[in-house]
Amino acid sequence: MSTAPDGTVLAAGCVLWRRSPWGDEGIEVCLVHRPKYDDWSHPKGKLKRGEAPLAGALREVLEETGHQCTPGAALPTVHYTDGQGRPKRVEYWAAEAGEGRFTANSEVDRLLWLPPAAAHHRLTQPRDRQLVLALLDALHSA
Repeated sequence: MSTAPDGTVLAAGCVLWRRSPWGDEGIEVCLVHRPKYDDWSHPKGKLKRGEAPLAGALREVLEETGHQCTPGAALPTVHYTDGQGRPKRVEYWAAEAGEGRFTANSEVDRLLWLPPAAAHHRLTQPRDRQLVLALLDALHSA
C-alpha cells in the first residue's frame, strides 16, 4: 500500500462508462457493490508501493469489473477519512469500458450498468455522486 509522506492513504479509480447498448445515444455508468462495506461505488483501490495513480486506476478497474478500459479526462480528486480513521486521497479518471466480462469475487460481488441519473442515486457516498456529474461535464466538453 502506498502512502503520502503525511500518512495519507493513496488510491485511484475510474468512473467507468459505456455507450448504451440500446442505441439511444445515451451512456451507462458502471457501479460495483462491495460486500465488505455493503455499498455501491466506482471501481477504485489502494495504490501499490511505487505505482503511478493512472496505472493503479486501470488495474483496479480490471480487477473489480473484468473490463479493459480507455482512460479519458482526469476527474476531481476525492479526500476523506477511511474506516480506520486515516486520511485517504483517491484520484479518478473518466474511462470508457472496453472488452471484458464481470466475475463476482470476495471484493466485488455485483456490478450494475445504469444511466447517469440512476447511478447518481444508487451510489452510497455523496462524494461519489459528484463524480458522475464531473464525468458528464468531461464527456460534453470533449
